[in-house]
Amino acid sequence: MDKLENQRILASLIGEGEKDKSVDLLLEWASQSSFKEVIFNILEPLLVQWGKLWMQGKLSLAHGYLSGKVAEEFYLIASKNEEFMNSKAKNKGTIILGNIEDDFHPLGRRLVNIFATAAGWNIIDLGNDVPAEIFVEKAVENQAKIIAVSAMMFTTAKNILKIRTEIDRIFLSDKIKLAVGGAVFKLRPELVEEIGGDGTADNAIEAPALFDSLLLKCKG
Repeated sequence: MDKLENQRILASLIGEGEKDKSVDLLLEWASQSSFKEVIFNILEPLLVQWGKLWMQGKLSLAHGYLSGKVAEEFYLIASKNEEFMNSKAKNKGTIILGNIEDDFHPLGRRLVNIFATAAGWNIIDLGNDVPAEIFVEKAVENQAKIIAVSAMMFTTAKNILKIRTEIDRIFLSDKIKLAVGGAVFKLRPELVEEIGGDGTADNAIEAPALFDSLLLKCKG
């Protein structure tokens, strides 16, 4: 499988507005190799590249939207694939997942949900536009040791600091770890520390490894 050539072909199809053909091609490649190989070697790198271009104003909103729809449809199919999901490990615990207040970009969150579930985590997905206190309330209620928060833009990422403040206020910083993710953290990695995050992952595939490492840092 020529990764770069396949990325070029996929980008061309999406650029021409061919959503269904793009999904069908991804499924064809997955049948020839595996869902994980296609996701890791073709789709994720292309999404990361286009995400950077979009943040820099070099990619149209239409292209960004369509690439998200292609990815979402393909990932949903992958989540129903027995081979892909049967790699699921034993339950590692609960993660509270959601987009921070004022953020309405669900794709990254949904991808993390799929990969973390396959890795053995119980995910409670709160959806978009979730206030900080709800994240912490649900974590305490469900004895979750990790809160995973997504934000696309700098303006919404700043709201994650409210979660850190709330965790610290109730003295649970050693028992609940805060994972953050989204395009803005790739462009501004220093932001993770600025808003009180305990760690981030470059993409959804790497999120389960981040969660594993944060779990080891939890006490009690």
